[in-house]
Amino acid sequence: MAGMIPTLTTPRLTLRPHRLDDFDAYAAMWAEPAVVRFIGGTPFTREAAWIRFLRHAGLWQHLGFGFLAIADRETGAFIGECGFHDLKRAIVPSIEGTMEAGWALVTTAQGKGLAEEAMRAALGWADEHGTGERITCLIEPDHAASIRVAEKLGFSRYTDGLYNGRSVVLLARPRGSAMTGIAVEEG
Repeated sequence: MAGMIPTLTTPRLTLRPHRLDDFDAYAAMWAEPAVVRFIGGTPFTREAAWIRFLRHAGLWQHLGFGFLAIADRETGAFIGECGFHDLKRAIVPSIEGTMEAGWALVTTAQGKGLAEEAMRAALGWADEHGTGERITCLIEPDHAASIRVAEKLGFSRYTDGLYNGRSVVLLARPRGSAMTGIAVEEG
């Protein structure tokens, strides 16, 4: 199931495998209150960020998909991550067995269309190389910006759910819908 981790480029971004030298910037991102406000609500400790960072390699190894680091194409600076996972979440209703999409950007990169640009590239890759008939995502109901991004990416709300005692919106899009609309190079 494991394959090579792709590197994708868009006009402003490079999506690539996480590297050890990304970790300090990665841990700093997950410690930002504005980043985690709608992703559990509590900033990550350095240890919790490290565990999350390490799981990326395992996702690619065992599932053939995972998350990619997002780097500014001009400067090479780490500015976030996006991609897919299947975390075997205890969520009602279950989304286990689907490629669950997700994205996060450092605060200074938010509000510039970068999440949408990055996810269009990631979805283009998933449409061709992914698994399953649909791609899902879960977003907290008050996170209007991420819901707008998901809708622009072709996700549609199909139900409300409950995860860790919190309400979430569950969205899905057909895999293979090829509505990326952005030039992407795979390298």
